[in-house]
Amino acid sequence: MPHLKVKPFDSQRFDAVVAKRDSVLKERAVCKKGPKELLLVGENGKEFILELKKKEKEWLLRCDSVSRPLDVELIKRILASLAKEAGLEILHSNIESTRERVTIASRYDKKIDDFEKGIFPYDRVALEVGFGSGRHLLYQAGKEPDRLHIGIEIHTPSAQQVLRQIALRKLENIWVLNYDARLLLEMLPSNLAEAIFVHFPVPWDKKPHRRVIGSSFVSEALRVLDIDGILELRTDSENYYRYALEIFSEAKRVRFEVKKNEELPVVSKYEARWRREEKNIYNLTLYSMEKSPQREICTDFSFCAKVSSETIGKLPPDSLVFDEYFIHFTRVYDRVYSKGYIVEVSFGNFDKPEHKYLFIEEDGSVNYFPSRPVANKTNMRAHKKIGELLDVHQ
Repeated sequence: MPHLKVKPFDSQRFDAVVAKRDSVLKERAVCKKGPKELLLVGENGKEFILELKKKEKEWLLRCDSVSRPLDVELIKRILASLAKEAGLEILHSNIESTRERVTIASRYDKKIDDFEKGIFPYDRVALEVGFGSGRHLLYQAGKEPDRLHIGIEIHTPSAQQVLRQIALRKLENIWVLNYDARLLLEMLPSNLAEAIFVHFPVPWDKKPHRRVIGSSFVSEALRVLDIDGILELRTDSENYYRYALEIFSEAKRVRFEVKKNEELPVVSKYEARWRREEKNIYNLTLYSMEKSPQREICTDFSFCAKVSSETIGKLPPDSLVFDEYFIHFTRVYDRVYSKGYIVEVSFGNFDKPEHKYLFIEEDGSVNYFPSRPVANKTNMRAHKKIGELLDVHQ
């Protein structure tokens, strides 16, 4: 990821920067405990957070993992602009491009907010979870031009590379989301998709609870799939295959088929290597056999009252664990320019948590950043508890 290592300086130097017209710097926040600051930056309405981590001989300035955009060139431009405006003495930098890079197809770089209304520009939809190199996703998009292909990938470089390929191939029917697919499924409309592909997921043999395939995932996938829609798992791991076979067998009113060493028209470089090594490739395909009711859940993640500095000081330092969810306030920052606070918080399901910032304004109002949580029952319960802890009356 793009970053700068700079000589330590007086961070009040940023105060003159933020006052400049069209500055990339919007806000600075100082951690109450520990040598760390946050910088809210952005251009053309695209905002994200930079972390300033302070060590004795050098400071590290980089994008955070919660709000990081897929557009690497945007991050580089803002880092360069901020360093120039603040007159930072750079000790090390990786923001200079060593070769000409293809611009990513940013209009197809989607955020979780883009799925809230459930509006899609195509009548037909397919999803691919963990698309890796993107060969299968790109092939499907070319093969089915009248279908929207939503690719979900938590590995940022893979998502960036596919966005570059979209630009090179001039494809218009792919959306790319850098997010947890399990959370996305929970907010999609019922009976939406024709297919959900999960090809060669990480087997997690020593940590099976981290596998993307699980009972709740299959349940949500069947809800999102239309009649005769398919959930297709392809894996080289016999352990994963046997595990998934058991999970698929628990589903009701479905049919599934098992194939072994079936050849597809397009394969990843890893699958090609596994074929050369004569490894077995397992295919499990689950077919949806009925319509599902639309989900009904409250989607109001607003806070309806004010937060005081006294309340902020009383936030619990340790994780709070409840029956079905947890809450952990990681760090609290004092906002310099607006006199409010920024609170790092993780919450929700133990296996698929949300990581957000709470932006608390000078008047005590609260908003999530960079986006609202996914609307599911677990997150709603956690949200209400966060409101209680902030002494916000819902």
